[in-house]
Amino acid sequence: MTRAVIIAARRTAVIPQGGAFAFCDIHDLAAPVIQAVLADAGLDADEVGELILSNALGAGGNPARRVVLAAGLPERVAGLTIDRQCCGGLDAVLLARAMVVSGQHDIVLAGGAESYSRRPLRSRTFADGRPAVPYDQAPFTPWADRDPDMADAADALGRKLGLSRQMQDDWAIESHAKAMRWQDQSRAAEIVSVQGNACDAFTRNLTQRLCDRAPAVSGDVTVANMAVAADGAAFCLVVSERFAKRFQRPTVQILSGATVGGDPVLPGLAPVAAITAALDQAGLTPPNLTSAEIMEAFAVQAIACQQGAGIPREIVNPGGGGLARGHPVGASGAILAARLYHQLVAQNGAGVAAIAAAGGLGTALVLQSG
Repeated sequence: MTRAVIIAARRTAVIPQGGAFAFCDIHDLAAPVIQAVLADAGLDADEVGELILSNALGAGGNPARRVVLAAGLPERVAGLTIDRQCCGGLDAVLLARAMVVSGQHDIVLAGGAESYSRRPLRSRTFADGRPAVPYDQAPFTPWADRDPDMADAADALGRKLGLSRQMQDDWAIESHAKAMRWQDQSRAAEIVSVQGNACDAFTRNLTQRLCDRAPAVSGDVTVANMAVAADGAAFCLVVSERFAKRFQRPTVQILSGATVGGDPVLPGLAPVAAITAALDQAGLTPPNLTSAEIMEAFAVQAIACQQGAGIPREIVNPGGGGLARGHPVGASGAILAARLYHQLVAQNGAGVAAIAAAGGLGTALVLQSG
């Protein structure tokens, strides 16, 4: 059977909502990343078979098609937009793998792009003539009592598992410290400069004093231990193994992946089952891993996933996580995949990327180099 490998991966910097990317539409963010990925691989745009884009906050209309045209890909590339909220970026990579393994395409660009700054205003309408009511969080279940606000769900998870505010603050402080070290060493290979921005703007020297002063959002969840809304994009170039042999490029094989549903009241736990399923498919266990990228939408959710899946703490988010960058919803999974690719190129081994999504969803992706 044909195997699928990643031969290049890039991302933009992640910029908090209303920052330097505030005037960028998603195709403005995505196009430079795609062009850089193709240039890294030495691949002509005419050879691309399909592009899969994860986007969670846009207005529909198949934004993948806009990205295809803005990036200078052939008009015959239709572009496919998917929305599985935060999970979508990893799901795009898994869907690209399926296309390659099935023989449908030899070359697929897969990733995500999100502009929190440019997201459209949304309103709920009523048939009885009542005025439309604006909303920010879409419904993720049919039941209001099982569709919590994400911060409330994170706080409930912390109370259920006994994960204190101090534990959450400690994780956030460490995430920023690791990200500061990483930005000084490794960003050039991973980040594409867009409008002169080549650093994650939110990364800072987070201290306990700042954490103590941080306003609470819900219980022990504060603005210091949850990720900020952000803009960004990331893409992986997924190709068949036989095609990859044409290039003198480091390859990372997509071993397995899984997306699972869980309790919508505690969505932060869903990645645990996804990680377990993906590792089982790959014939691996947590001690076999050399690296893990776990989304830090909330510190408590990352801790719960790391502990619940039994992943060694020392291999999780070695260059910092979403707490030190921000959360460009539909792109966050693709950012995890791109970061994991570069880690495995630098250090042969196997790794997992995992993310949770509203509604009780979790996706995990297992990669291996060497």
